Amino acid sequence: MQAPKPPSLFAKLGRSRRLRAEICNQRERLYRLAWSWCHNQHQAEDLVQETMLRALDKLDSLREEARLAVWLTRIMANLFRDQFRKHREETGLELEPVTEETPEDAADRSLLVQRTREAIERLNDDHRQIVTLVDLAGFSYADTALILDVPVGTVMSRLSRARKRLREQLEKAQATPHPVVVPIRKPS
Repeated sequence: MQAPKPPSLFAKLGRSRRLRAEICNQRERLYRLAWSWCHNQHQAEDLVQETMLRALDKLDSLREEARLAVWLTRIMANLFRDQFRKHREETGLELEPVTEETPEDAADRSLLVQRTREAIERLNDDHRQIVTLVDLAGFSYADTALILDVPVGTVMSRLSRARKRLREQLEKAQATPHPVVVPIRKPS
């Protein structure tokens, strides 16, 4: 049996060009995640920029093109863990209303969004990353485990504890036993 032929120069250039365009298309998604992790516009921009630079530099190490989003997010998670965690200042998640609302509904939602932001801000870094990767970005447990380089069981237990902590904080903030919780995952 013959060894497979290496890809031609044109095939390599085509793949590289295509992947570079796809990486650029991921910028907004990466920024939303970076913002939710570090809560600072400039740090989030720096984190995304460094992620994209590393990805473009290491493009040949991407084995499965279909898993580009996971690969990029893992690069960013590693950078955050290594370089950016120390520089946190302020917080916020861009949560948008899903439906038309009355002014009263909008005011209630705004208050709830603010409480949710504050509750997410109070989570430790590990829990905040898990919640944003699974609930905001929509990654599977397996992909989240790969991104953060932890076992799937760790993702599941951290997510459970993070959601429980969020629920407790929202209940305390609203002083009701069953608060209305705004989903942080954007609709598809």
